[in-house]
Amino acid sequence: MKYREIAQTGIMVSPLGLGTVKFGRNQGVKYPSRFELPNDQQVRELLALSRDLGINLLDTAPAYGLSEQRLGQLMTNRHDWVIETKVGEDFNEGASSFDFTAKGTHASVERSLQLLKTDYLDMVLIHSDGDDQRILEEEDVLDCLLDLRQAGKVRAIGISSKTVQGGLLAFAKDCDVVMSCYNPSYQDELPVLQAAAQQQRGILVKKAFASGHLDQLQMANSTPHANLPKTDHPIEAALQFIFSQQGVSSIILGTINPEHLCENVQLTEKILCQLGD
Repeated sequence: MKYREIAQTGIMVSPLGLGTVKFGRNQGVKYPSRFELPNDQQVRELLALSRDLGINLLDTAPAYGLSEQRLGQLMTNRHDWVIETKVGEDFNEGASSFDFTAKGTHASVERSLQLLKTDYLDMVLIHSDGDDQRILEEEDVLDCLLDLRQAGKVRAIGISSKTVQGGLLAFAKDCDVVMSCYNPSYQDELPVLQAAAQQQRGILVKKAFASGHLDQLQMANSTPHANLPKTDHPIEAALQFIFSQQGVSSIILGTINPEHLCENVQLTEKILCQLGD
């Protein structure tokens, strides 16, 4: 897989990133079936497989329970990885809490650095509670992240947004990257992807497979790109649909199933080859 640059930061990411919520949390998630957290050996093997497959991007967050802690303990050679984490949301005792203050942001970044056993973070995103505009315009979190980027503790900043307005506003306020929801049955945030392509900013796509609810995805009626053949394979169709958008830097896939990971990488390589990427 050919790596893609996040904005003009020099950060190069694989077209697929490994989402690690399932490494640390199985409460209050929206997946269609229950799952057990993988043991340490399973996490090590999945990380090793990801690197063997060419994946270098890890998506984590304080809201992912034990994810940051387990990555810090179990990943080898930190410099092989682009680590993207978040600030603003925590998850404790089965419930989320939010803090977008400067003090809370600093504390969250310092804790992530400690847990991940690193002296810098590649990307830090604001974990939105849904009120994107208020967070970006009235809270101190963005100014704090801009300062941390200037100081070199964070290489790139952005928001995991919930609205089109929030994603566009983030770019207007000098964010490098936005994590947007986009799939064949949810296309509302397409303007954010298009803005990223026009402005040379980064886009990380979340919920590409509708959090595992593939059977509920309404696939596009037409092929999104002339070089892509139609397919009845729901995962392939979703990946085709997303990668046909030029603004996409990487799709974050949260899986703990090695077979699914291999299949997703094979399909992605096939699609990107068809697109000439």
